[in-house]
Amino acid sequence: MNKGLTHVYCGDGKGKTTAAAGLSIRAAGSGMKVVFLQFLKATESGEIEILRNLDNVTVIRNEKNYGFFNRMTEEDKLAVAKLHNDNLKSAWELVEREHYDMLVLDEVCAAYNYNLIDRQLVEKLIKEKKDNLELVLTGRDPAPVFLEYADYVSEIKKIKHPYDRKIIARKGIEY
Repeated sequence: MNKGLTHVYCGDGKGKTTAAAGLSIRAAGSGMKVVFLQFLKATESGEIEILRNLDNVTVIRNEKNYGFFNRMTEEDKLAVAKLHNDNLKSAWELVEREHYDMLVLDEVCAAYNYNLIDRQLVEKLIKEKKDNLELVLTGRDPAPVFLEYADYVSEIKKIKHPYDRKIIARKGIEY
């Protein structure tokens, strides 16, 4: 692989993280080194467990779950932003120092839109990414700069979801 491209998985449908995890597994299975960085998520999920067990995948995420943005206190928002910025810097250092082939920024759209990350740093990473780095961005409502620099944009649209009928998330399916 000579040229790394930028992917955006967006929309209000289920499966954006799963798509990014699947791409990460495909890349790892082909010998690529992957950093999978999650924002706004700390609860365990099936895809994270699989990714953690792959030798050439590094998973970085918050240790504490702060819940949904609309339920966070101002103190929580400051703590989350600091964690996100520290995690993003750590991930980027790994990419630079250890020559990773793929960087996944899962739920970066929400972190960016809610000002829970250094927006200038995110934009710099997108605009100045190394030519051979495959970059994957996920989340609802991607910022215009994400779409401008993307080579792939896949919108996952919700048509129907069990949550609409008050069916809660099920282990192994939704997480």
